[in-house]
Amino acid sequence: MILESGRQPAPATSIVEPEEDVVSDPHDDRGLGGPVTRREAVRLGLALAGGTLATASTRPAFATSLRQATPMTVPPGDRAEAIVAIARDIMEKQDVKAVIVRVTIDGQEVVTEALGESMTGVPATTDMHFRNGAVAFFYVATLLLRLVDQNVVTLDDPLDTWLPDLPDADQVTLRMLANLTAGYPDYVQNPKLSQELYENPFRQWTPQELIAIGLSTPRVFAPGTNWDYSHTDYVILGLALEKITGQPLDVALQEQVLDPMGLRNTVAWSTPQISEPVLHAFSSERRQALGIPSGTRFYEESTYWSPSWTFAQGAIQTSDIADLTTTAEAVGEGTVLSPASHQAQIAPDLLGFGSPLKGCPACHTLDESYTYGLGAVLSGDWILQNPLFAGYGAVSGYLPAQKIAVAVATTYGEGAFDDEGNYKYSSHSNIFAAIGTYLAPDHPVPTPKT
Repeated sequence: MILESGRQPAPATSIVEPEEDVVSDPHDDRGLGGPVTRREAVRLGLALAGGTLATASTRPAFATSLRQATPMTVPPGDRAEAIVAIARDIMEKQDVKAVIVRVTIDGQEVVTEALGESMTGVPATTDMHFRNGAVAFFYVATLLLRLVDQNVVTLDDPLDTWLPDLPDADQVTLRMLANLTAGYPDYVQNPKLSQELYENPFRQWTPQELIAIGLSTPRVFAPGTNWDYSHTDYVILGLALEKITGQPLDVALQEQVLDPMGLRNTVAWSTPQISEPVLHAFSSERRQALGIPSGTRFYEESTYWSPSWTFAQGAIQTSDIADLTTTAEAVGEGTVLSPASHQAQIAPDLLGFGSPLKGCPACHTLDESYTYGLGAVLSGDWILQNPLFAGYGAVSGYLPAQKIAVAVATTYGEGAFDDEGNYKYSSHSNIFAAIGTYLAPDHPVPTPKT
């Protein structure tokens, strides 16, 4: 499985849970593996910490003025204990190896905690670094919107201005790439990628190779007519942004996004390197590809598998829990964008758009539990990204209505994988959903519809 997808999956069977489910399989009744309801999350938090909760507005977040947002008034100590207890409870029930969690409200720390082990005998710590996956979608879309604010481009400029040789480049716009409606097939869904990736997880992929795999898949909808969680769109957008800025993508992101957001520990690498100290990851994902039968133990370190297949070169990054929280705050508040561009990034303009389509595994109708802005998932009143790949899970999420930022990073124990090497749970998303719903019961993290 590689990066969570826009649709709630059955137990994962591919290399990618493309990037966006909020909770795990709704048919899973193990512990908190199924949907985390508002009542369950509140009950769990109150039982473990004895806290009380402030009432919040039920208006959608995008309709709430940031100046009217309602910070919580529960004593921080009570909330911190409840948050840690929620994380520990799910961790134990779902065999999560390590959890790092941080929560802020109105910019003030509520809790920062690390649980479990990075490696056997090595405790996880809050300063450890990990791969942030699709959290970087936030940054790439924000770079595009910064260029809009600077009158360098418009969202409706055609792609052929910079990449004329791509199919339909005269019909695809920068907006379509950023909101995943361009129609370029997702290379992650092509069996060629999963086969070659699992045969050699250390292979370094080029953007051109990834785009070629995507384009070798038949295109099944015209630009702007459907929605598909397509990594291909963002690899292409990364190349276009390099042409537009005249800079390598990592340089443009550093100058225009990471530095203005105040991210000190988010680093782009051209190799599988991770900044020290490292949160190590482990996985059973290659079991089927290697022909290892069920019943035979198989669990390997995946920390230094090459992430080069995951995204645009220059936006493949490592980060830490503090930067994930700061990112959630910056995106949720629009701190580096004009009000118009911030609204464009988080507006639910695609609500009700899209439909299931043969030949497009992730195509579906976007609804209130899961819709898409520009590089941002909109789930109920929450704004988030939640990657899962190569043994790492993470969530960076924000609730504007109460100025709550929640960041979670996880790694997985051997028991978190089934007999075919698939993840049993989306534990990173389950922990986020339970914490978010506990903190803001009137703005629960929704369960995606199946």
